[in-house]
Amino acid sequence: MPVIEVILFAIPALWVCYNLLFCMAATFSRKRKPDYSAPERYHRFAILVPAYREDAIILSTVQHHEALRYPRTDFDIVVIADSLQPETLSALAATSAIVIPVSFEKSTKAKALNVAFATLPATYDGAVISDADNLLDPDFLLKMNRAFLDGHQVIQARRVAKNIDSPFAILDTANEIIANHIYRKGSNALGLSSSVIGSGMVFNYRLIKHIMSQIDATGEDKILQMMIAEKKVFREVGLPAQPILYMEHALVFDEKIDNPAAFAKQRKRWLAAQYSYLWQYRANGFDALRHGNFDYLNLFLCHNLMPPRMLLLAYLSLMPLLYLLPGSYLSLPITWWLVLWALNACCLLLPIPRKFFARYFVQAVVNLPRAIAIMLALLFRLKGAENTFIHTSHNKTAINNPLVDAEG
Repeated sequence: MPVIEVILFAIPALWVCYNLLFCMAATFSRKRKPDYSAPERYHRFAILVPAYREDAIILSTVQHHEALRYPRTDFDIVVIADSLQPETLSALAATSAIVIPVSFEKSTKAKALNVAFATLPATYDGAVISDADNLLDPDFLLKMNRAFLDGHQVIQARRVAKNIDSPFAILDTANEIIANHIYRKGSNALGLSSSVIGSGMVFNYRLIKHIMSQIDATGEDKILQMMIAEKKVFREVGLPAQPILYMEHALVFDEKIDNPAAFAKQRKRWLAAQYSYLWQYRANGFDALRHGNFDYLNLFLCHNLMPPRMLLLAYLSLMPLLYLLPGSYLSLPITWWLVLWALNACCLLLPIPRKFFARYFVQAVVNLPRAIAIMLALLFRLKGAENTFIHTSHNKTAINNPLVDAEG
């Protein structure tokens, strides 16, 4: 049996088994929905909204945040206005939002957030990091307040689709549902930190201000979660170390991309950050291995080495087809590959709600090959993308997601 063929099977088998373990842990974990009504105390939150050229949606987002069911004196909406039009700034001035105009030669979310932290008073208990297109569920801050009262101060909310109105939005929605189930809910079920998504994140204010002061790059969410898992930042601000909590019942609605060009831009940014930071922080990974920090190993090593799910599916679909070639030189039984494909399919399908299959599954399958082709092409165009701010424009101001009540 050729060694190369064994390796070609063993590596994807490891990733499938990893996904299956976390998927099963999430599936059989208990659902906990704490009572967040009538709290004994209201923490003070700053909702930080970096807005780079988001003139089409930022006013609507602020108005939505103003209507959150939480004492208005106990939260501020802070818009970090990067390259917004003068008329947009005038409209924002008529709202209750704190507007911090910024301008950078090269914009990043980290730069925008650091200006906000340098400008705002240190009177907040928590900071909510929310993208300009994100809408929070009406009780979002009440739920986060309950988590803070329970001692949690590093939290990832459940990001769900704001819109499911195009083939690529459907694929993006399914991808988010799967990731929430495996890498966030599944991680917590096994006692590990949830991965973060880049928005819908809530932190102790002193902690996140300290962390962001050390970040000045794209892909800041990747660096941020590794710093939290490393635990050193907790000691530096005098807080007890804790894993990242995934709050499944706290929703943040995120606009999903609706065309191939936007899909390619978004995935290019994600892939570049993933593989860049895997190399950049390799020394920290070896140090975590020596000290038995499995939380760091999971977020750094496993998550960054993990190939995109679409590419893993394509690979596992291609290998059994090679057995159809005349005179195939493959020696492993085809049943091994078929079993591996079936296990991977379970990881992908188990988190998906039944309502998705009834309404969207066919569209998702039809458009999957095109999405896979885009992902494959991106692997050869990643050079320099980790140092470039790739902006994805948004235009949806309303929530159009029939699956919200079916997820979870």
